[in-house]
Amino acid sequence: MDAASVAWILTATALVLLMFPGLAMLYGGMLSGRSVINMMMMVMSSLAVTTVVYVIVGHGLVLGASVGGLGLIGDPLDFSFFSDLVRDDGEGTTISAAFFILFAAISVALVSSGAAGRMKFDAWMGFAAIWVLVVYGPVAHWVFSPEGWMQKNLHLHDYAGGTAVHMNAGAAGLALAVFLGRRNLSKKEKPHNLPIMLIGVGMLAMGWLGFNGGTAGAADFLAQYVVLTSILALAGGMLGFIVMQRIFDGAYSLMGLGTGAIAGLVAITPSADALNPVCSVLVGVLGSAGAYGAIRVARTFGVDDSADVFAVHGVAGMVGAMFVVFVGDPAAPAEHAGIFFGGGLDMLWREPVAIVATVGYSFCATFVIAWLMNLVHPIRITERDESIGIDAAVHAEVAYDRTGVVAAAGETDENSAASDYADREISAAADRPVS
Repeated sequence: MDAASVAWILTATALVLLMFPGLAMLYGGMLSGRSVINMMMMVMSSLAVTTVVYVIVGHGLVLGASVGGLGLIGDPLDFSFFSDLVRDDGEGTTISAAFFILFAAISVALVSSGAAGRMKFDAWMGFAAIWVLVVYGPVAHWVFSPEGWMQKNLHLHDYAGGTAVHMNAGAAGLALAVFLGRRNLSKKEKPHNLPIMLIGVGMLAMGWLGFNGGTAGAADFLAQYVVLTSILALAGGMLGFIVMQRIFDGAYSLMGLGTGAIAGLVAITPSADALNPVCSVLVGVLGSAGAYGAIRVARTFGVDDSADVFAVHGVAGMVGAMFVVFVGDPAAPAEHAGIFFGGGLDMLWREPVAIVATVGYSFCATFVIAWLMNLVHPIRITERDESIGIDAAVHAEVAYDRTGVVAAAGETDENSAASDYADREISAAADRPVS
């Protein structure tokens, strides 16, 4: 790998790392002020837990020799503790390993949408470690490894992880939300900080250019092309979502604009190297429209997927994958001809099989993980802690301490009460003897 390409992958890796505080701000801003600390803790701890697990056995599960030649999972002992990865082989293997860590970690962080405000934090960290081993590792092997069955047998086209990252995380988040059930809300909670949410969207968008651009593996035309198509899909996603809002809700919203931007980026991820510019805009429009519809369906069925990970990442990812089948342009770098560009019908069944297998396995395996963990020890916080607010009850912190302001005005509110509770918990912790 030439020096320019190494420099680009280093930069792309730094951009992807930026996605973690970006996602924390996006998810945190979307929730009430009583849950923002917990949401940010879950997102950022995903990076910590996943990194440790991935270095020990994760890279082998994803890219190791396929166990038994079946294409289902890699050998966990291959690359264990990153053996043979920390030497200069001239091919950028070391920085690529770091890139793969971040792919795994952001997948775990996305799943936290299904647990917001109601899952014990220690249970979340244990869940994250198990999920990397049992769900992410196998699915990533199917998609990323040349020996994985989706690559070897289906000849799946997934440019940058629309299947292994987005659909996988979306289905897992939905499973966790279904298992945990709805939050016990005394009143409907609204997003507490839309400006922070928008900053998070901007940070994620920057990271996405590294995510998709870095997957090119070099500073070349492919990297240029996928950065362009990603920006086009982002724009289409914003327009698609707010138009749907205007038609069905009667108003345009900043939340809708941000949600549409992310849905557009998700939709282009599996197809960034295969679509022409016009179809790149269109995949953003239809991906975000699909996400909007899925959000409405989830609300109808009472599913409390707090940050809508299944709709925004799962459904939009499916739309992007099917765009490759129908409108893949042979003039694009992937040189894949979709059905409408003269391609055959062969891919018409391959991509759906990959989608069904990924979503089905991820949902079922995640649900079983949560169920088994709950048998050992309940993973949902108590009703008392939930009524106080998970930030104050579990983390002994609040995002905004308004005690002095509220007291001066002679008022009371739930945030000041939570702040008082957090102060008492912090003081009690300081007084406990060190064992």
